[in-house]
Amino acid sequence: MVAEVDLTNSISEEEREEIETELIKLEEEISTLKQVLAAKEKHHADLKMKLGITPLNELKQNFSKSWHEMQTSTAYKKTQETLSTAGQKATAALNNVGTAISRKFGDMRSHSIGYSIRHSMSMPAMRNSPSFKSFEEKVETTVSTLKSKVGGSSNSGGSFEEVLSSAAHASAKDSPAAARLTESSERSC
Repeated sequence: MVAEVDLTNSISEEEREEIETELIKLEEEISTLKQVLAAKEKHHADLKMKLGITPLNELKQNFSKSWHEMQTSTAYKKTQETLSTAGQKATAALNNVGTAISRKFGDMRSHSIGYSIRHSMSMPAMRNSPSFKSFEEKVETTVSTLKSKVGGSSNSGGSFEEVLSSAAHASAKDSPAAARLTESSERSC
């Protein structure tokens, strides 16, 4: 428990008057200082206006300074290096995908012996061919590797079948001939 102490009884009437007088003087000084500060702030604003320094310019300067400080920070540099490395790895992986696709299409062309894919194989037969299955596996592996390195989930993009189907539907909307080809391949599935 804290005992309350009555300080008013412990000081004399003379001391009380001195303290009240000092308090009044302090309040007057505070008021005067506030007026002086307000006048100085107005003078400060006037000088800035004469120099063409607006609050927007000050904000821009502060932002530029903060941006520069952030870019020179260790955390920013490490993040930038990490993202750069991830970008290089993603580029390499995409190059590998492109090479695999080119190689597989080259294999398919060499097996077709002068006929186009449309004439030589039906879509279901092509999907069940060993070359296509191998290609499909490589693409799925590459995509899941890419997603894991970049940080995405491996199930977010759908299966290879779904991607093929959506691509076929998208190309069908673009041309009437492709629409007929898609419809006939879907019927034979």
